[in-house]
Amino acid sequence: MTERIPALYALRAFEIAARHGSFSKAAQELSVTQSAVSHHVRNLESLFDCELFERHGPRLRLTEQGRMLAEPLKTGFKLIDDACTLLRSDRQRLRLKAPSTLTMRWLLRALDRFRQAGQSCEVQLSSVWMDVDTVDFYTEPYDCAILLSDGHYPADVERCRLFEEWLVPVCHPDYLPDPEPELAVLGRLELLHATRDRRDWQRWLARVGSGRHVDLRRGQLFDTLDQGISAAAQGLGISVVDLFLAGSEISNGQLRLPFRQAVATGQGYDLVWLKSSPKARQMRVLRDYLLAQLPACPDGVLEWLPLRA
Repeated sequence: MTERIPALYALRAFEIAARHGSFSKAAQELSVTQSAVSHHVRNLESLFDCELFERHGPRLRLTEQGRMLAEPLKTGFKLIDDACTLLRSDRQRLRLKAPSTLTMRWLLRALDRFRQAGQSCEVQLSSVWMDVDTVDFYTEPYDCAILLSDGHYPADVERCRLFEEWLVPVCHPDYLPDPEPELAVLGRLELLHATRDRRDWQRWLARVGSGRHVDLRRGQLFDTLDQGISAAAQGLGISVVDLFLAGSEISNGQLRLPFRQAVATGQGYDLVWLKSSPKARQMRVLRDYLLAQLPACPDGVLEWLPLRA
């Protein structure tokens, strides 16, 4: 058996180089020299009698044989790490990745209550800005994540839908004098875009059938939903936001809903983790607690939420 399996450190060097597409980045992660990583890869290529990389200057591209080796190794090293986790002192700690706006507007308070309730596991939260929410449990240091997603994940990922995304336009109470404005007024207003691709306004307008009357090239661009909500609350324009994440400002009167039309995008916030995770029990504890702490829908809105994208 030992004659047929290469040295573990050589396989690890290859797997990291394959993941980064670079010997130098692999060397940085392993705290060794670039020549050491290159040497390990050359030894593997000699052992297997094939090339694992196509070399184009500093950039590496996997060959077909390289891809055949890299994918199982990525899974295998994850299994090794999970096995070691069972014996580490942090086996009761969940490392959670979550988008920054969700963290600030709901998750921080929910996790603080989780901690105060004396739950059996600790949550170490990493709040990350993500234009499109993603996680790779094989290469990122997380046990679980909360992502805005359409619910399609790889077969080895477990998911629990926490709450749906509903898009609504909001503005400061004094921004529009008309209490029930017509949709056509949007063509004259300052639009606030919480994403640089303007996707939230596009989806809302497409569903309510008013997209042709509005020039989406106008308006200020922001990096996060939280910035869009804040700008609208300051009277700088009208923004499309997630109904549940802006629920506090809507309920306390900092924001108003000028149009009684909310659009479900088909996406929602999911708690996800690997099915093979050694921390599955802790994950279920966190899941059950979060499901009991979901953000509330503002009063008077539930009756007009049938509109779906």
